[in-house]
Amino acid sequence: MNRVRSPITAFSLLLFFVVAAPFVAFSQVSPTPAPSPSGSILSTPGPVSLPVTKVVLFSAGVGYFEHKGLVDGDAGMSLPFAADSINDALKSLVVNNGPGGQGSPSVNYPTQESLDRALKSFRVDLSGSPDIAGILSRLRGAEVSVDTPGTISGRIVGIEQRVTKTPEVEAPYLMLLTAGGLRAMPLESVLAIRFADKQIAEDFDRALSLILSAQDVGRKNLELSLPGTGRREVAIGYVVPAPIWKVSYRLALSGAQPYFQGWAVVDNPTEQDWKNVNLSLVSGRPISFIQDLYSPLYVDRPMIPLAIAGSAKPRSFESGFEESGSGSSADYAAELRPAPAPEMAMAAVSREKSYSAKAAAPEPSLSAFGSSSGGSNFETAQARAAGDQFEFTVSRPVTLERHRSAMLPLLEGGLEVEKLSIYSPGTGGDAVRPMLGARIVNSSGMKLPAGPITVFDGSVYAGDALLDFLPENEKRLIVFGEDLSVIASAGISSAQETTAVKIVKGVMTFSRRVTWTRTYNLRNTAASAKKLMIEHPIMQGAELTEPSVFDEKTSGVYRFSVNLPAGAETKFIVRERMPGQDRVVLSSLGSEAFLSYSSSKDIPAAVREALKKAVDLRRKVDDAKKLQSDLQSRKAELSSEQERYRKNIESVGRDSSQGQQYLKKLLDAETEIDGLNSKITDSRKAALEAQTAYDSYLAGLTVE
Repeated sequence: MNRVRSPITAFSLLLFFVVAAPFVAFSQVSPTPAPSPSGSILSTPGPVSLPVTKVVLFSAGVGYFEHKGLVDGDAGMSLPFAADSINDALKSLVVNNGPGGQGSPSVNYPTQESLDRALKSFRVDLSGSPDIAGILSRLRGAEVSVDTPGTISGRIVGIEQRVTKTPEVEAPYLMLLTAGGLRAMPLESVLAIRFADKQIAEDFDRALSLILSAQDVGRKNLELSLPGTGRREVAIGYVVPAPIWKVSYRLALSGAQPYFQGWAVVDNPTEQDWKNVNLSLVSGRPISFIQDLYSPLYVDRPMIPLAIAGSAKPRSFESGFEESGSGSSADYAAELRPAPAPEMAMAAVSREKSYSAKAAAPEPSLSAFGSSSGGSNFETAQARAAGDQFEFTVSRPVTLERHRSAMLPLLEGGLEVEKLSIYSPGTGGDAVRPMLGARIVNSSGMKLPAGPITVFDGSVYAGDALLDFLPENEKRLIVFGEDLSVIASAGISSAQETTAVKIVKGVMTFSRRVTWTRTYNLRNTAASAKKLMIEHPIMQGAELTEPSVFDEKTSGVYRFSVNLPAGAETKFIVRERMPGQDRVVLSSLGSEAFLSYSSSKDIPAAVREALKKAVDLRRKVDDAKKLQSDLQSRKAELSSEQERYRKNIESVGRDSSQGQQYLKKLLDAETEIDGLNSKITDSRKAALEAQTAYDSYLAGLTVE
């Protein structure tokens, strides 16, 4: 017998909610208006928009956004953020409730707990996407009123599967304990269910709202409550990820004075238009990081047994370290204290030093920078020091539509620029061609952000250059092309000389000096004179001897300026001297090495005389050892002959005439060996005495 279980589909669950909703006693809450595009704020219940009024973009990949507007009385606002921005918003959100604000503003937001975990916290458990039967099974004991269509009231006992018809099909039945007893009714006949417990009805509504909000995983809302009385201006600011702002420059080299111009490139990737926004661009490298403040964090705790009779356990404590700091938390809080007026302050930054990026520019030589008959109409940003960073504020409010980018004027004016060619041997590429370039002195009074420079020379495009971050009054080289009119090559040679020789306790030390000479051969084929900057690689440990001065020095190169006459060749020589030492242990030298050193003209006479005496002593050692070796060789030779004599005697017989001859030779050899043993003993003693005299002489030899 096969039984088919009747499924409760998602459609029937939805139908149940639709039918039952009018009868469920939900708590009435003020509807939250649909959020405006990302970054906007709406007031509840009256939709009051607080537009973005200030944007500060940082080169660290974040942006400060400030909203400002008027509210009346108690205000509730919804501030939507992208999911990947919520942690930054929680870390940096600043609220100024304005004059008239009462109490403390509060911020609420949905938890980041897993959906199932959050759903299990309600009295109506909707975790795991249960069907109607599953939901009612989890509500066993709850008091409900059921319309079937007649109304029946009772307490839920459970859900029971019953066989209903042929073919046999299992269908769920709701079991209720009523005043008249236990009642069973098929779920498919239920039209509406009402919960007698108001808390269950409220949790049901909250759980459904949580399920609905979880579907929008790309956006998180912060709900702000701003208590207060009367009409007042409020401001809200926060720091969230934003595209870094970029800068590009233009440099005109021709004319009486080089002309410089900078543009900022900004992006509005948000879902909200910027309308008349005060825009600032900050250059610097602040530390910026993300910390997970949105997700609830739990700490594992130990399970402690109940306290019962027994002995206490011993416990030891580690030593503690006192921690001291240079500043107090009160000092830090003072820096973050909001301004008394509704004007929002990002941080306590110094405003004492302010610059105008608009310089008194000379008449530009390139028509792209302005009319040749009049001054420039280029309205630049205002620049000022912002702590250890530098801030450019666009002079007029900026309007930029969503998902649009713009180029904004940043700075212009004359800079100290010197046109020259730059030769860096060994840096790769065409090693015989210098690069066209310039030396810029940042006399603008501003910190110039890093960016590309488009260079114009003679009113035509000359090339592109890269500029790293350039502080005030600092010099910097740039290159924008290859100088085809100058040919350069470099050759290197070295010379070594001995400056001093001394002997200390048998160790001879040579003080040497190596001079490295690099000769630069330069040829200017142009019809006009040129200035060339040579980047000479620094030899570590060496001293610059020629030339005695240089233009600039970095950690890796000297920079020298060379004037190249028109159509002529020029040589430029750089010499560096490097000291060095060689150490020789005299006792390890052989006779030939001693003779070589003792006859060298690079060695002082006193040292040579001392070495000659050492040569004599070494010769005595060698002679004694040679004599000893010769005697031992003769003894070994005689011993070998004796062995041969003994074998011959055994062959011919001891009493034969030939045997008697071999016997006499054997005895003569023995007599000679006895004499050799005495001589070997004497030679060994003589060699030892000679070696001792030699070693003692070297060990105590000191000549300086």
